[in-house]
Amino acid sequence: MSSIKCIGILTSGGDAPGMNAAIRAVTRSAIYNGMEVKGIYRGYKGLITGEIVEFKTQNVSNIIQRGGTILKTARCMEFKTPEGRKQAYDNLLKEKIDALVTIGGDGTLSGARIFAQEFNVPVVGLPGTIDNDLFGTDVTIGYDTALNTIMECVDKIRDTASSHERLFFIEVMGRDAGFLALNGALASGAEAAIIPEISVEKDQLSEMIEQGLRKSKNSSIVLVAESEVTGGAIGVAERVKKEYPHFDVRVTILGHLQRGGSPSAQDRIMATRMGAAAIDALMEDQRNVMIGIQNEQIVYVPFSKAIRNEKPINRDLLNVLRITSI
Repeated sequence: MSSIKCIGILTSGGDAPGMNAAIRAVTRSAIYNGMEVKGIYRGYKGLITGEIVEFKTQNVSNIIQRGGTILKTARCMEFKTPEGRKQAYDNLLKEKIDALVTIGGDGTLSGARIFAQEFNVPVVGLPGTIDNDLFGTDVTIGYDTALNTIMECVDKIRDTASSHERLFFIEVMGRDAGFLALNGALASGAEAAIIPEISVEKDQLSEMIEQGLRKSKNSSIVLVAESEVTGGAIGVAERVKKEYPHFDVRVTILGHLQRGGSPSAQDRIMATRMGAAAIDALMEDQRNVMIGIQNEQIVYVPFSKAIRNEKPINRDLLNVLRITSI
């Protein structure tokens, strides 16, 4: 049995729907197992500045349905320095925190890994990012809600696209991953998705036009992943205006709409399972691992694998999208 008596919990990087459900599950699972819990506000920044408060079960009441994160989040350049991490460690000792649970994406887990190695602190990470780009887990916290938001937005845009016979390029988040764009296109019945994983291999725009985009339709919708590789929706639209001036082109950037909103049932359930699993992992003396879900089963993924390995896109879905968009 682990000797951990007190855990700290923080959220870092971009917020994602379902983070509050994870905070709730971690807090209550820890208390259930006889541990103290301390909430760390504003991520690693709060760990450095000492924004740390004790959490009881009532601190996480009525939050499972809320988007964002009650612990707030911030990007922290100071934590990237040895001096900043030493200050964070000193605050852990001051607060008598024995282990950390961090919720966030690639940057959050990278910071957790370095911190754990430098100071021998047990750290367990939860994959909280709408991008779904962390290796070792089928889905990440917030991805399903963001996907549903994209679908609802595209449904509305389709109404005006059909009325005006236009070609809409809709930019979605994802950084360097095309999961939101590809699955958002499938869910909303879009004609195509331009994603970074394929852009490095071929000219997706030319292929899309050559395959007869809009031959049998009076409007079309294409989802574009935000990325330097794809050029984003604005870059793609500008190219179309130059090379295919007969198209009436419009651009919509969904932006931070995708991050907000009440989490879906799937995100709430998954975040709750992962939060409880984080405490189980610490009690089993696991450290430097991310909690993942593979084939509906909880798994422990070493930080090194979750961060360094690229999560592959399902290329079969590209073919399904191509077939169903004729």
